Amino acid sequence: MGTVERRVAPAEGDVAHLMTRPRPEALDRDIPAHGDGTRSAGHATAQEQPRYRPLWIEEPAGRRRMPDPVRTAAVRAVLIIAVTLIQAMVAFLCTLAGSWLGFPMVLSSVASTVVATWAALDVWVTRQVWNQRNGVVSAPSSTARSLRRERRRARRQARAAERAQERIRRQGGTGQLSHP
Repeated sequence: MGTVERRVAPAEGDVAHLMTRPRPEALDRDIPAHGDGTRSAGHATAQEQPRYRPLWIEEPAGRRRMPDPVRTAAVRAVLIIAVTLIQAMVAFLCTLAGSWLGFPMVLSSVASTVVATWAALDVWVTRQVWNQRNGVVSAPSSTARSLRRERRRARRQARAAERAQERIRRQGGTGQLSHP
């Protein structure tokens, strides 16, 4: 006749599922209510209980989150571009209909296209400026990583040379390595 619904409490990391169980009454008159008639209602075996899998599996993000100034510029650009597209569509439809509003809308659509292009360039420029001010992502092929490695190596060598000179001075030598 109908179904009984109940919510299963989610385990850690799982999503709540909706389980549907048929009522014990048979839907057809010639099919027994309990399969072969050997078990009673409510005592389903482990094999007959349905297994549910989550609707989706959360995966870690493949990309890092955009910096705040870049994200702000991107949202602004998307909104301006959306308004420009709507305005262009209205201008097109007004022109087809022969309305007096067609010409002003075409002019404003041209101006909006310039503004939308500027907004898209703003996203790119903001991203470049942020990368320049806050450093580059250090990748194995990055020039910045090799430069840092060379600077560390030079500092280590300078410190080792300084320690060697200090050791010679402490031993009472005149700073010469050869025998007097």
